[in-house]
Amino acid sequence: MVGIEEPGEENLSVTAPKTWATGAPAVAHALRYALGQTSVRRTALTLLNINQAKGFDCPGCAWPEPGPGQRHRNEYCENGAKHISDEATSRRVTADFFRQHSIAELGRASDHWLNQQGRLTEPMVKRPGADHYEPIGWDEALGLIADELRALDSPDEALFYTSGRLANEPAFLLQLFARAFGTNNLPDCSNMCHESSGSALNETLGIGKGSVSLDDIYDADLIFVVGQNPGTNHPRMLSALEETKRRGGRVVAVNPLPEAGLLRFKHPQKARGVIGRGTAIADQFLQIRPGGDLALFQALNLLLLQAEDERPGTVLDHGFIAAHTTGFDEFAEHARKTDWADVLEATGLSREEIEEVHARVLGSRRIIVCWAMGLTQHKHGVPTIREVVNFLLLRGNIGRPGAGVCPVRGHSNVQGDRTMGIWERMPQSFLDALEREFAFTPPTKHGLDSVDSIRAMLDGRAKVFLGVAGNFVRATPDSDATERALRKCRLTAHISTKLNRSHTVCGRTALILPTLGRSDRDVQASGEQFMTVEDSMSEVHATRGRLGPASDGLLAEVSIISRLARLVLGEQPSLPWEEFEADYDSIRDRIARVVPGFDDFNTRVRHPGGFRLPNPVNQQKFNTPSGKAVFTRNDFTMLRAPEGHLILQTLRSHDQWNTVPYAMDDRYRGIKGARRVVLVNPADLAELGLADRDLVDLFSVWRDGVERRADGFRVIAYPTPPGSAAAYYPETNVLVPLDSVADISNTPTSKGVVVRLVQHVSA
Repeated sequence: MVGIEEPGEENLSVTAPKTWATGAPAVAHALRYALGQTSVRRTALTLLNINQAKGFDCPGCAWPEPGPGQRHRNEYCENGAKHISDEATSRRVTADFFRQHSIAELGRASDHWLNQQGRLTEPMVKRPGADHYEPIGWDEALGLIADELRALDSPDEALFYTSGRLANEPAFLLQLFARAFGTNNLPDCSNMCHESSGSALNETLGIGKGSVSLDDIYDADLIFVVGQNPGTNHPRMLSALEETKRRGGRVVAVNPLPEAGLLRFKHPQKARGVIGRGTAIADQFLQIRPGGDLALFQALNLLLLQAEDERPGTVLDHGFIAAHTTGFDEFAEHARKTDWADVLEATGLSREEIEEVHARVLGSRRIIVCWAMGLTQHKHGVPTIREVVNFLLLRGNIGRPGAGVCPVRGHSNVQGDRTMGIWERMPQSFLDALEREFAFTPPTKHGLDSVDSIRAMLDGRAKVFLGVAGNFVRATPDSDATERALRKCRLTAHISTKLNRSHTVCGRTALILPTLGRSDRDVQASGEQFMTVEDSMSEVHATRGRLGPASDGLLAEVSIISRLARLVLGEQPSLPWEEFEADYDSIRDRIARVVPGFDDFNTRVRHPGGFRLPNPVNQQKFNTPSGKAVFTRNDFTMLRAPEGHLILQTLRSHDQWNTVPYAMDDRYRGIKGARRVVLVNPADLAELGLADRDLVDLFSVWRDGVERRADGFRVIAYPTPPGSAAAYYPETNVLVPLDSVADISNTPTSKGVVVRLVQHVSA
């Protein structure tokens, strides 16, 4: 058995950041990784089926595919190829592995090492007082969970967590089980990333989803890409932006770091991307200070109002504003008070840069704003997105072709899970539909989101944690608090495909329940099954595994949830769990009667490419109390750090997917062999008395007085905005205070952490 790799065993080398992304190197890196995981035959079978109409959906990002007749035979990106190869690996974790490694040993291992051990193969249990996992049969394992759930004083003492890897059918069953059990405690990964988007869009437009399609992206005159790094997090977006540029559209990139993919893109499936210079994506790059986006859009809105004053009737869309919006006068009065000194300080931009963007806006009829966690994970994330909506409403850029809002989700079915009911605050209309369909009364009390779930475990108010997909320990803020919380539980159970850090943080009893992956064939009593997913643009389509399962000891997520529900709830004719497990069509029939937009689900999803869910915004219908889109007043907010401190944002490396690093490199940023690095502007290093490659400890500053620290980071001089720094998560999640959350959405503020850097002193 290979020895355990512990964090800190690194060999750092640094080169200049790349000025372009993808091209032939991306193909080579993807193939090298795939062939390092499995055979040539299995690699070919995997890559030829990913994102194809009769294949399986990439379990990576949620960027949509073109229509079935428009897809390339290789419709995937470098990171998608790595992600699916990681799942299709031939490596296996067996009972012998757990006999050789104690839980304490595994807890000291790096995330990279844990993931590289391979697919889980059989259920494992950590019994009270034990220091190793041991094998357990499925019936006994599910019985342990059922016994603990039935022994709770209240259903609200249980937590049912999931990530965006879960497909629609098991997600629907998970929320059905939780609500039939009696709780709305359905925390999910969206709580940590795009909850601010949903909060802002529901308030202003009446639906928490984006309004655009791929065709809209292609046809836009101007696209803002804000707080987002497509080259790493959803690389296929770059090919869509390349098509925008080909049709004459323009792109403005707004980000604290210069990201290679937004500078220039070399399409690996086109000659100009292999032997040519590729395509310059961003026509203008605004290197904004972290958290300065609210001030930027307030300035743009002020400039639009002033341009209308100068040329009445030619700038704003007064017809749209009058017919379809409310709150304009109050918004305009507030916007005119915007102070340029505040804007320039908050953004770190010049007035000339902002006015250049304004000129591009005036020359564009169709505008889309795309964003990701660079907006959502700030204390003022919700007001920022509301201000983006204000910006689009002013010129009628909502609900028409080539224009709209585009929150880009970072996990394959995180949007679909929410549609299926994975939310602690589903509307009463959804609960009523469940009651009509399944003859029980769902609880109406709002449940706990991810942050509040950690608080509840710490306080002893939650005692059983069931995680379905994902890596809760490494996805959440305040790592030490999260680990203490889980260890206080009577039972922790994780339904997983691969080993991760969460399996090493155990309640009194802990279970690992291995399940099928997205690429695995799923055969049930009625035959081979398929599932469905929903992408960032509300397209719902089928996903069918093509590979043999990693082990005969695996169960599908649908099977695990259905069998557990039968044990906990007993046999109920209105909740036919055995039928659901045998035939997934029966689940889709129920979804069709409960979830709006899914009428005739089984027929429509069998059409190649599936179908798109309706978005009322595109018919200029807004499900707000007024029936109109809402202009909002958003108070100016600026992140300020005390003298000697910096604003830290956490981010991914290029060789990483969510919490899983595939290698210790970040190719586009020129960093190789290390993850415990912190990127700092050279001028800030000089002011702090530090030098490039110094070893430092990071301390976060928060009003509760708790010392949060991450030790042993190498400083790298890097073109970050003055006063800011950047470092990788999950290594720096420990620095994000549990109580430092976005207003309204309760999203952790992982892009706005006040830190100080202290020279590391060896023990």
